[in-house]
Amino acid sequence: MRHFLGLGRSFGRFQVRSCHQSIYSRNSNPRRVGVDLGDKKLEISSGTLARFADGSAVVQLGDTSVMVTAVSKTKPSASQFMPLVVDYRQKAAAAGRIPTNYLRRELGTTDNEILTSRLIDRSIRPLFPPGYFYDTQVLCNLLAVDGVNDPDVLAINAASAALALSDIPWHGPIGAVRVGLVNGELLVNPTRAEMASSSLNLIVAGAPSSQVVMMEASAENVLQQDFCHAVKVGVKHTQQILQAIQQLAREQKITKRTPTKMFSVPTEMVDHVRRLSSERIYAVFTDYTHDKISRDDAINKVRLETEEELKEKFPQAEPFEVIEAFNAVSKEIFRSLVLNEYRRCDGRELTALRKISCDIDLFKPLHGSALFQRGQTQVLCGVTFDSLESSIKTDIITTALSGIKDKNFMLHYEFPPYATNETGKMGGLNRRELGHGALAEKALRPVVPKDFPFTIRVTAEVLESNGSSSMASACGGSLALMDAGVPISSAVAGVAIGLVSTANPEKPAEIEDYRLLTDILGIEDYLGDMDFKLAGTNKGITALQADVKIPGLPLKVVMEAIQQATVAKREILGIMNKCIAKPRQSRKENGPVVENVRVPVSRRARFVGPGGYNLRRLQAQTGVTISQVDEETFSVFAPTPGAMNEAQEFIREICKDDQEQQLEFGAIYTATITEIRDIGVMVKLYPNMSPVLLHNSQLDHKRIKHPSALGLEVGQEIQVKYFGRDPTDGRMRLSRKVLHSPAATVVKTLSEKQSISMGSDSIHRDASDS
Repeated sequence: MRHFLGLGRSFGRFQVRSCHQSIYSRNSNPRRVGVDLGDKKLEISSGTLARFADGSAVVQLGDTSVMVTAVSKTKPSASQFMPLVVDYRQKAAAAGRIPTNYLRRELGTTDNEILTSRLIDRSIRPLFPPGYFYDTQVLCNLLAVDGVNDPDVLAINAASAALALSDIPWHGPIGAVRVGLVNGELLVNPTRAEMASSSLNLIVAGAPSSQVVMMEASAENVLQQDFCHAVKVGVKHTQQILQAIQQLAREQKITKRTPTKMFSVPTEMVDHVRRLSSERIYAVFTDYTHDKISRDDAINKVRLETEEELKEKFPQAEPFEVIEAFNAVSKEIFRSLVLNEYRRCDGRELTALRKISCDIDLFKPLHGSALFQRGQTQVLCGVTFDSLESSIKTDIITTALSGIKDKNFMLHYEFPPYATNETGKMGGLNRRELGHGALAEKALRPVVPKDFPFTIRVTAEVLESNGSSSMASACGGSLALMDAGVPISSAVAGVAIGLVSTANPEKPAEIEDYRLLTDILGIEDYLGDMDFKLAGTNKGITALQADVKIPGLPLKVVMEAIQQATVAKREILGIMNKCIAKPRQSRKENGPVVENVRVPVSRRARFVGPGGYNLRRLQAQTGVTISQVDEETFSVFAPTPGAMNEAQEFIREICKDDQEQQLEFGAIYTATITEIRDIGVMVKLYPNMSPVLLHNSQLDHKRIKHPSALGLEVGQEIQVKYFGRDPTDGRMRLSRKVLHSPAATVVKTLSEKQSISMGSDSIHRDASDS
């Protein structure tokens, strides 16, 4: 019996190995293709690395190489959606570094990794066939990073190649490029050095026939016509990349697998739902008195009644089919209203905005605050100032791999569950919140002054949500910054544009008819084909993000969406300007204060204290933050004017015992011994000065090992000659032994009455809080 069981296990292993051998042999034909992008060459290769994966590809630009693998299970998932996971991880070894944490390993995920993973996900997800609910994982592995070419765009292209060269059903490939704008010239896949001076950072992913699948951009107030031109140039170059991937797929004669099951709803069930419920669904969607919650409740009431009847009519139907049959009819009616009747479920015109209201200075203790309400989307924004030391410091690996350095402006987005009448877990950070916050931050960053003396944190808390909360966060953040007195160059507003389209029956990848919707609701985002977010000033564009749910958008639709968003953006700015048209002339009285304190080198040791003791005590007692600007200047940040007053008093107290007399170089003074040490004696020239060391070598011409050899005692008065201060550390230079020479000099004495108190001559403060 044991023998047969052993044979069974061996046979099982043989079956698994046979399967892997077929994948392995299929993926073992090394191929390479190059794409010329201006003066740069992008290389795509496969068939050498990670051959057990369903698909694997390496993309190289310069000396930066990224490998991406794609694996999809052959057994359907229990999920009722496409369970796609994209994981982009930075590897320290790729940049020639070792992680600096305790374990010297890559721990957790950074913000940049999550945002890049989202970028790749949004590029490839629309091209999976409907109903393909199979666990699919795309892993991005950085092999080498040269510090010149960014790996994020390469990862999108490698993911496209890995999926296209696998047997996973996917209607690709796509190509992706980054477009920069330097001195009016558009650059494709610019280097990091070129991006440092670029006013545009546009990533565009294109599908065949010059269609756009994904766009992400941050810009320094770029004009609309320049932005549109950059999109066209980017799409043109994506076609070269995807054609190269198509060539590789043809050479390898890729055959896509036939899934065991594609999740779809039987036509007879959809027809039955249409007969049962279409009129009631139509009535709900054309009742303009509904708000978000009441509309959802009305639809759910119809849904429950319809699903009960469906279960009776089709007892063998799966729960997924029952749910999706109703969803399909609801979506059909909703879209038909927009396409055929030009009607939206809240009664607005296709290009109309929801009602907008703004309010500022809601809470006096805050440095700045604003409430932005657009329809049933409500965002509360607050501004906090802190010292420059509070800026985000990236670790050396992130800096080496992604080029992201310290930043003193940040926007944090929060979406609590009560915003949509739900319950849920609080705490932690999910990918959606991080992505929305990053978009709103991109929208505001170009207008924030680079030399602002504080670190700025904007918090955007969504209190109510019914569509486009990230763009509401940009609007609210702009108002809060102006309320806080930040001299932003211009107000910023954002809006989301939606799309409802019909595909060409003969060519499903092409759009036959479409309607663009301004300022979309949550349901219009859910049942529509696109969420196209654009933010900017009256002059130009600062941020853009396009999430597409169909296989691609024609350039014509993209250009129209940008134009429609620009018109809406200007209308929103007009409403916001009625609330506050320009930043406050001065910050609020309870705001933080920054002052520069100049401490001469001669007094720095006294100011800092032993091992920085005085500075630590100052910060602990007053709450200020002190940082050294240069050799003689310290920056003092106080969270309130009261804290600054306390700090000033503390500094006076520290320095009052060390006020310098007007000592004459080469003069002889009477000094009092305060302490005997092995290396010399500590002496004072006047009562309220800090003791200074008179070294054994300066006590006598004879070489001595201890001051007691000369009969010196504490309290004894001796004559010393003053030779100024050491230029390196500011210490006072005194000598007793030179007085044993024949030269005679008048002895000068200093009394307590002649000592000076702290004044502007010793420590100077320059206000720099503007």
